[in-house]
Amino acid sequence: MNTADLSFLESVNASFNLAADALDLPKGLGRQIRTCNAVCEMKFGVELKGGYEIFTGWRATHSEHVLPAKGGIRYAPFANQQEVEALAALMTYKCSIVNIPFAGSKGALCIDPKNYSLEELDHITRRFAQELDKRGLLGPGVNVPAPDMGTGQRMMSWIADEYQKLHPNEINARACVTGKPVHFGGVQGRIEATGRGVQYGIQEFFRHPGDVKKANLEGSLEGKKIIIQGLGNVGYHAAKFLEEEDGAKIIGIIERNGAIICDQGLNTEEVYQYKIQYGKLEGFPHGKFLENGEDALKLPCDILIPAAMEGVISRANASQINAKLIAEAANGPITFDADKILQDKGVFIIPDTYLNAGGVTVSYFEWLKNLSHVRFGRMDRRFVEAQGEKTIKLLESGIEKCLDEHAKADLIKGPDEITLVRSGLEDTMREAYQEIKEMHLSNPKIHDRRTAAFASAIRKIADIYDSMYL
Repeated sequence: MNTADLSFLESVNASFNLAADALDLPKGLGRQIRTCNAVCEMKFGVELKGGYEIFTGWRATHSEHVLPAKGGIRYAPFANQQEVEALAALMTYKCSIVNIPFAGSKGALCIDPKNYSLEELDHITRRFAQELDKRGLLGPGVNVPAPDMGTGQRMMSWIADEYQKLHPNEINARACVTGKPVHFGGVQGRIEATGRGVQYGIQEFFRHPGDVKKANLEGSLEGKKIIIQGLGNVGYHAAKFLEEEDGAKIIGIIERNGAIICDQGLNTEEVYQYKIQYGKLEGFPHGKFLENGEDALKLPCDILIPAAMEGVISRANASQINAKLIAEAANGPITFDADKILQDKGVFIIPDTYLNAGGVTVSYFEWLKNLSHVRFGRMDRRFVEAQGEKTIKLLESGIEKCLDEHAKADLIKGPDEITLVRSGLEDTMREAYQEIKEMHLSNPKIHDRRTAAFASAIRKIADIYDSMYL
């Protein structure tokens, strides 16, 4: 008997098949939606240190039912084509779930960025952008990358700048990529967007008493014991917001080189700064260090948030997981086989195709900002404030009393960009959660939220295909 888990791509497709089988689709349409449209492998040379080095990169376009296709670019030494295809597929479903009009795409470069200087990474990234552009895999209306593992704002700026040089007459050139610095056409709130989306998704879970009860939990987020796996951009921001704004207790933080646990609660910011300074968690003074981080995955907790790599919860360790709720902040952290084991144990899972969508949602806002050439709030902020002042004056006149100045300032304040971005992200996450739950409750063939999320995505994409072929 085969005891190995399905691969990442196989897990994604297996979850898709479960959902598609629960829907009444025209013959062959499910296969059309599931199939990756195109994958391009690129090998290109870059002159470095007086010689040439050959790099291998990929860009997968999973779907083109709408355009542009959207998805990050990761730099990792373990990157491969199958992983890129799986991530591109997840992007298609993710965008559909949260009602973002993008198709799914994903890119990767097989490289360890730690081995190169900033100047060398600039040169490599610009060459990669040239290769993507010449193959029609880069452009504001065609394919729009974003940061992912191993990449960030600076690299997105390099890509946008290179694209502008290649297309000097393209007025919307900066919309060819998202995740840029604010001063280079980015949007406020993009860096923390995925972690913020995780927070909003978990908050919405706690607004549904029936779901909370299914997870054998009660009450609100306050005081809930959370273990975070991965203190990168997503895990750090999710843990920080849940701790500081919702009163949750972070009792464990897991990294590649070990874990820190403290039942009384860790200060996320202190742990993160220690990691930045020393490059590891070992030695952190306010917790117990576990050399084998996987041991911390199995500790009892209310909420486990895997926020790093795919496949960290597999057939091998799923039966030992003691969390009541698993919130998938990473892409594909639970294999298909492990998912069934956890479901049989009664663990409630908030799936990655929904919970990880904060980044692409705010990327959509950035793309809109680049196309409109106007920052959010510029046209109406002062108008809203003026209307608020008039309302306050009428209220004070009616009650014949002046309001507190601080309260008045809060009431009058018009929306700025960060406020609007957060509002739009929260609305997106709340609406999508409710749609997934409705799909789950309305279809007797669907027995869990992952299948419901896939089914929600498939139904919307199928409707678009039906409209195109009428």
